[in-house]
Amino acid sequence: MTQNGYVALVDASPTDLSGGLVAAFRNAGYACVHVQSTPVRPQLYRSVEPAGCAAEIVHRGDLEETLRELSRYRPLAVVPDSEYGVPFADLLSERLRLPTNGTAGSEARRDKFAMAEKIAAAGLRTARQLLVTDADELAAWHGELNTKIVVKPVGSAGSDGVHYCDTPDEAVRAYRSLVGTENVFGQRNDTVLAQEYLAGTEYAVNMVSRDGRHHVCDIWTSTHITANGVLDLCDGMLLLPYEGEETERVVRYCEQLLDALGIRHGPAHAQVRMVPDGPCVVEVAARMGGGNLAHYAHASIGESQLNWTVDAYTDPDRFLARCEDRYRVRRFFAGAPMISPVAGTLKGYRRLEELKKLESFEGVREFVRPGERIEPTVNDLTYPLLVELRHDVLETVRRDLATVRYLDGPDFYDVA
Repeated sequence: MTQNGYVALVDASPTDLSGGLVAAFRNAGYACVHVQSTPVRPQLYRSVEPAGCAAEIVHRGDLEETLRELSRYRPLAVVPDSEYGVPFADLLSERLRLPTNGTAGSEARRDKFAMAEKIAAAGLRTARQLLVTDADELAAWHGELNTKIVVKPVGSAGSDGVHYCDTPDEAVRAYRSLVGTENVFGQRNDTVLAQEYLAGTEYAVNMVSRDGRHHVCDIWTSTHITANGVLDLCDGMLLLPYEGEETERVVRYCEQLLDALGIRHGPAHAQVRMVPDGPCVVEVAARMGGGNLAHYAHASIGESQLNWTVDAYTDPDRFLARCEDRYRVRRFFAGAPMISPVAGTLKGYRRLEELKKLESFEGVREFVRPGERIEPTVNDLTYPLLVELRHDVLETVRRDLATVRYLDGPDFYDVA
């Protein structure tokens, strides 16, 4: 039983079930009811079993039945916890007349082509793009553009199916490798998106909104390398202070992105690149930032997207009174994933003790352990190890982030 009431959490992610929104709402006196939007979970979440929730409701196609079942708990909010759950959360919150971003804009909050079109219609900078249905059309468009492009699914997440293409022939091969396949959510790629490649510093901005007013919770920059045949493979995430002219431009642009997409309530995660003529959107998600960013931010700032999301739904007066406050970093943080160039059975990580001697070293998270199979890192699902760095001085974290990359490489891995 709960003291204050219930919150519906749609399609909870593995990260949340390790102590995210479920725990954050519980600490505020609210229990979560987990709503699964489909009878069978997508492959990405197939092994996830909801934990910590007061109840679970599985939508089996009868919306009215699902609404009746959920209404028994009288939830004060419906919150998507994964990319997959955004449209159904919009639908449920709208039908239950709760704070909602509404179904009218749901497509543009999930479909990457529709997203960029809606943002461009609001007068904001976006990448030039083509919704591809024909290989010849793609080749001609790429030839006219005469620059590197990105070919990817319209509705996936992370780095799933992302191809960087220098020539029309490469673009056509990428398109043919994607069309007709399934994305990480088990949805068929009937169409494919092609966009101009954006060269510039990448920022990730985590925000929470209430009644159209936005609060910036934390700002990150990501570093990238080219490795294992992959361009722009992310090799680090660094928490930034909320200061500086470029940061101000990025934040203003991100707030305009949320307005353009009709994100008026709840958490959002925006990825943008600072190109020569200003910030340009990569994508926007109407849900919490991924990974463990909220937990890292909380340890570094004292607050995160988690408690701001709870306030936005359970204590809007408190949220709106503090909405304009800027966060201050107590200790700077960086996450540095190791980039494996090898395949085989992992015997151990050489030079791990050297990593532990770094001044800002805080810990490691092993995704591949000795005795398990290791593969070359080609996306965010194949990192073998994550090094966590934290220090009072930003430049110390930057230096150690670079040292991590220096220590990484073929000799770091003892492989049978």
